[in-house]
Amino acid sequence: MGLSDVLLQSFNAGSLLGALVVFLAIYLISSSIFSSRTEPPGPRPLPLLGNLLQIDLNRPYKTLVELSEKYGSVFTVYLGPQKVVVLAGFKTVKEALVGHDEEFGGRHLLPILREFNKGHGVLWSNGDSWREMRRFALTNLRDFGMGKKACEDKIIEECQHLIDVFKQLKGKGFDSMQPLNYAVSNIICSMVYGSRFEYDDPAFTSMVDRTNQVIQLTGAPSIQISNLFPWLGKLFAKRKEFMDLAHANRKQNFTLFKQLKETLNPQMCRGFVDAFLVRKENLEESGVTTSYFHDANLLTTVLNLFNAGTETTSTTLRWGLLLMAKYPKIQDQVQEEIKTVIGDRQVQVADRKSLPFTNAVIHETQRLGNIVPMSLPHETTRDVSFHGYFIKKGTVVYPLLTSVLYDPTEWEKPHSFHPAHFLNKDGNFVMRDAFMPFSAGRRICLGESLAKMELFIFFTTLLQRFRFTPPPGVSEQELDLTPCGGITLGPMPHKLCAVSRM
Repeated sequence: MGLSDVLLQSFNAGSLLGALVVFLAIYLISSSIFSSRTEPPGPRPLPLLGNLLQIDLNRPYKTLVELSEKYGSVFTVYLGPQKVVVLAGFKTVKEALVGHDEEFGGRHLLPILREFNKGHGVLWSNGDSWREMRRFALTNLRDFGMGKKACEDKIIEECQHLIDVFKQLKGKGFDSMQPLNYAVSNIICSMVYGSRFEYDDPAFTSMVDRTNQVIQLTGAPSIQISNLFPWLGKLFAKRKEFMDLAHANRKQNFTLFKQLKETLNPQMCRGFVDAFLVRKENLEESGVTTSYFHDANLLTTVLNLFNAGTETTSTTLRWGLLLMAKYPKIQDQVQEEIKTVIGDRQVQVADRKSLPFTNAVIHETQRLGNIVPMSLPHETTRDVSFHGYFIKKGTVVYPLLTSVLYDPTEWEKPHSFHPAHFLNKDGNFVMRDAFMPFSAGRRICLGESLAKMELFIFFTTLLQRFRFTPPPGVSEQELDLTPCGGITLGPMPHKLCAVSRM
C-alpha cells in the first residue's frame, strides 16, 4: 500500500469520525433544547438508576406527591432506565383519563405480569383482546347479577355466614382479614364459578390466601426492582415466591374449569366460566379458527376477576371496621342512624338513600383508605400534547390517585377521617367530583357497581349487628392508621373485638 493510499484512508476515516462527532453534537443539543421546551420537567436522573435513590420504594406514592409540589401536576421521573410521566391532582388526572381517555388509556404491562399473563385477560392487556374480554366480562357479570337484585341477595346471604363467624368469637379479639376476604371472595366466586365455598374449604381458603400474597408481593421493593431490571429478577427470592403462588392458583383454576366443563349445560349457564366455555364452543362449531375466546384468556380473565373482586373490597371493609373502633363517636352516629331507619330488619341497597351519614362514612373510608394510591400503570397509545408538554406514544403514565383523594383544593380536611366531606349543611349525602377510588375513563374498575353494593350491605349489616372496639389493653388512640402494603394499601396487622348488639 502506497503512502497516498494511507493518507487517503486516514483522511476518509478522519472525515467520517468528524462528521459523526458533528452529527452527535447537533443531535444532543437539539434533543436537549427540544426536551427542555416540551417534555414534562422533573428531577435530574442518574445514569442507569434514574431517580430511584430519591424514591421510597415502600411508599413511592408519598415521594411522588412531594415531587409534584416542586415540579407541578405533570412531571417526569426515571425509575431506573424507565421514563414515567406522573399526573397529580384531581383536575389534571381527570382531564387525562376522561378528557384524553384514548391517549392515556393503554395499560403498561409490568414485566413480571407480562411474563405470567402473556397479555391476556382484562387487567394487564391492551388492544382488541382487552376490548373483547372487557366487553364480555361486563355483559356476563351483569347477566349473573352484578348491580341487580340477584347479586344483592347473594351478598345478604354471605353476610349471614360472616355474622355467624363473628358471633362464634364471642367478643374476643381477632384479625378480620381472613373472614372478610372469604366473604367478599365468595360473591365473585358465585358469579364466576356459579357457587360459593365454605370458609373451611381448604381449596378455597388457600386460593384466597395466595391471591392476597400475590397482590402484596406485586408491590414489594424487590419485585419493583426486578420489573425495572428484569435481568436481575432471578436474584430475588420474592420473584420466585410470586411465580410459585401465581402458578398454584392457575393450576387450581384449571381443576375448577375441568369440573365445570364436565357438567356444562349450554342452556343453563351457572356463571362467567360457563358462559365463556359456551361462547368458545359455539365459535369452534361455526368454524372460527382465530378468536380471543381461548383457554389462556379464560384463565387469565378469571384470575383477574378473582383478584380484583376480593382484595380491594375486603381491604376497604377492614379500614371501615378499624376506623369505627378508632372513632367510637362516629360509630355511635352510624349505629343510631341504622337503628332509627332500619331497626332489626335486613339492610337492603334501597336503604342507602335513607342512611346519608352511613353512606358518607363508607365513602370517606374509601377516600381516606386510598386503596390503590398510584392506580395501575397506564401507557400512552399515541403521541399526545398535554398541559403544553409533549408525551410520546408508549410512555408509562402514573395517574396519582392519592393526589386526587387527598387534593387540598378539593377536600376540607384531606388527611383526616371526616365524613362531613360527603354531607351538605342539611345532613344529606352529596357526591364529590374528586371521589375517584375506582379510577376513571377507559380503565375504570369494571366491578365498581358490585363493589359499591358489597361495601354498603356488608358494612351496614355488620354495624347493625356488632359494636367494634379495640382488644383489651389497647386504647382507641393506639389503633394505628399507618397503611402497609405495596400495589394496594391495607391497615397494619391488628385485632378488633366484635361485640354482639342483637
